[in-house]
Amino acid sequence: MTASRTTAMPLFKSLSAYDDRSARLAGIALMVLSIFMFSFGDAMGKFLVGTYSVGQLLFLRACAALLLLAPLIWRQRHLFLELERPRLQFIRVVLSTLEVAAFFLATVYLPLADVITYYLAGPIFVTAMSAIFLGEKVGWRRWTAILIGFCGVLIALRPSAQTVSLPALIALGGSLSFATLMLITRSLRKTPDIVMASSQFVGTFSLGAVLSAFHWVPPTPGSLAIFALAGCVSVTALFCVNRSLKLAPASVVVPYQYSMIVWAVIFGFVVFGDVPSIATLVGAAIIIGAGFYIYLRERDLGRETTDVNPPA
Repeated sequence: MTASRTTAMPLFKSLSAYDDRSARLAGIALMVLSIFMFSFGDAMGKFLVGTYSVGQLLFLRACAALLLLAPLIWRQRHLFLELERPRLQFIRVVLSTLEVAAFFLATVYLPLADVITYYLAGPIFVTAMSAIFLGEKVGWRRWTAILIGFCGVLIALRPSAQTVSLPALIALGGSLSFATLMLITRSLRKTPDIVMASSQFVGTFSLGAVLSAFHWVPPTPGSLAIFALAGCVSVTALFCVNRSLKLAPASVVVPYQYSMIVWAVIFGFVVFGDVPSIATLVGAAIIIGAGFYIYLRERDLGRETTDVNPPA
């Protein structure tokens, strides 16, 4: 009996290790898939705003997303009745709506890779704002990484009287809104995922309904299909991210979110013929390096890290 237990223990340990390894691999695969889907949805959005207004995109995309979420919303409707800090929830929805609108408005005029580069700076902005507005302790290493990350933003922005454009400033403003949104989300950790996701789409639905009333282009059946696909892809990508973080530790899967810039460059070149400038690529590399270092430092210090999810 003792011998059988002794031989059984290594077997259970190996099976447990195998299951843990499988879960981590599945989490990584889901994260990579989600970033691909987010990028694919962003590319579809950029394609659509070439013909339709940003308001129309927000409205029809949100319609598709909310229709897909409707069964879950109904099944978990009791979760919407008692929300923590309702005012902060409202501010979060407003910021989420503004940053999504800014993102797609910027893509009307800028290559997809440029806009994504500014949004990659979100975790850097979050760390800086946490120190300035929340009084969180940030050591000299992370402050150095923040300053280096800002240098990357400046390199990508190429500030001068001739090169700084309104679309670039809109993208940068959207990135700052995105960072503030992530900061608020940190303090709303008890809010259920379905509430977080659906409220964001309700916000874009509302703004899109108002804006599209002023400029409505009758969509073709093909365009309607793309609008619907964009909404469905965004919802599916959100679920993939959430599932990924449940299967594997954030320290394992979050770094893969920086692959966003790779897909942005690929989709930008293949679909729109955009070739990113050297300044954009160098700036993106610096931002990713600084953001990744900040992420590792916050993980080592036991602080909650911030995901780099693109607009929902």
